[in-house]
Amino acid sequence: MAKAPVLTPQADDFPRWYQDLINKAELADNGPVRGTMVIRPYGYGLWERMQQEMDARIKRAGAQNAYFPLFIPQSYLTREAEHVEGFAPELAVVTHGGGKELEEPVVVRPTSETIVNEYFSKWVQSYRDLPLLINQWANVVRWEMRPRVFLRTTEFLWQEGHTAHATYEDARDYAAHIHKEVYADFMVNVLGIDVVLGRKTAGERFAGAVNTLTLEGMMGDGKALQLGTSHELGQNFAKAFNTRYLSRDGKQELVWQTSWGCSTRMVGGLIMSHGDDSGLRVPPRLAPVQVVVLAIKGDDAVLAKVREIGDRLAAAGVRVQVDDRTDTPFGRRAVDWELKGVPVRVEVGPRDLENGTAMLARRIPGGKEPVAVDALAALLPATLEEDQALLLRQSRERRESRTSDVSTIDAAVEAALAGGWARIPWADLGEEGEARLAEHAVTVRCLVAEDGSVPDADDAPGNVAVVARAY
Repeated sequence: MAKAPVLTPQADDFPRWYQDLINKAELADNGPVRGTMVIRPYGYGLWERMQQEMDARIKRAGAQNAYFPLFIPQSYLTREAEHVEGFAPELAVVTHGGGKELEEPVVVRPTSETIVNEYFSKWVQSYRDLPLLINQWANVVRWEMRPRVFLRTTEFLWQEGHTAHATYEDARDYAAHIHKEVYADFMVNVLGIDVVLGRKTAGERFAGAVNTLTLEGMMGDGKALQLGTSHELGQNFAKAFNTRYLSRDGKQELVWQTSWGCSTRMVGGLIMSHGDDSGLRVPPRLAPVQVVVLAIKGDDAVLAKVREIGDRLAAAGVRVQVDDRTDTPFGRRAVDWELKGVPVRVEVGPRDLENGTAMLARRIPGGKEPVAVDALAALLPATLEEDQALLLRQSRERRESRTSDVSTIDAAVEAALAGGWARIPWADLGEEGEARLAEHAVTVRCLVAEDGSVPDADDAPGNVAVVARAY
């Protein structure tokens, strides 16, 4: 009788595979309130690495970290009509506190544009105060009707940036800088996901924005996942909150603003982009543990050697963990590390010790080979970079091979329902066609220019709509 697989095969049931992997790799668990999640240590370690990489890029872009309250007076949200209308179905509202009914209900933070503007209007007095570039790492709550761990949860973790500028051009350019130099750089060069950069249609924009820039990744089943957005807010919130500055000409002017965010949804994107039937495959540049050194048996000499190898690799700049838990069978430990997607396993037993070698198991391309112990510290940094490049190449090849250029709405729907993406000229689709797509649970993920760049306007000549089913 064949042994049951550890995970449901992707080809049999991709959503079940996803849930199996989250459980078996010990990434997260469902929280006690519907739609919430408990992020387990290994899953949180992935998020911490994402935070570190993103935070460094955000700070290089000139933004500083701050923190704003979780509770927002309900009246703040009503000041920008489109914003409150867009978020109304998702709001969690607190009406009682301390055993008494509150004089004014407060909203649990769904996003912070309104409360940030309340303080920007105090902090910004003169052109000398601009640009004001703020970021915060926080949790938000959006009441989710169809929750899915990491992808759509009632409470999730994220960063949200908020900026104020003296001119439209400065705000526009900063939103584009975050989109490309912070988000795309991180997603491509660290997550190893070949994202498409584009512009959201008017119907898909963030509530209260005049332009939304997005990054869309193709998952293993061909669906799209929005991995991050950067918004031009124009002067909509500045008008609502009277956020003005004294210009060089001595005139009171409204500021121009941006907001931008990425969340723990990226952990779900990582799983669905790179995972296979054996578990996660974590990009080496992201991995909290790049190499695990395993003792096959509890022999004193073997234990001493794996610890020595661990010290050598750490000195070479590798993020390494030694697994000397020989009271747990080696096979079980090897499978656990494979599920967690650690890029490289270095396995050492008594026979390896005699030969001066270790068995090198590479999670991303697969395969094992013996390697001289003395060569490991020099060999592994290059090996990790090779595997990083392979994940990105596989991501790009999947997207390109499963994207069709079409000229009709029916063909676009057919391509999306078959598990791929379609590119259709916006002139052949338009808003009416966008509505027809929605009847089939297919959406326009973004608009791109003919050459694949981000277009300057929704109605720019030659715009192409990228169409797909999405998470």
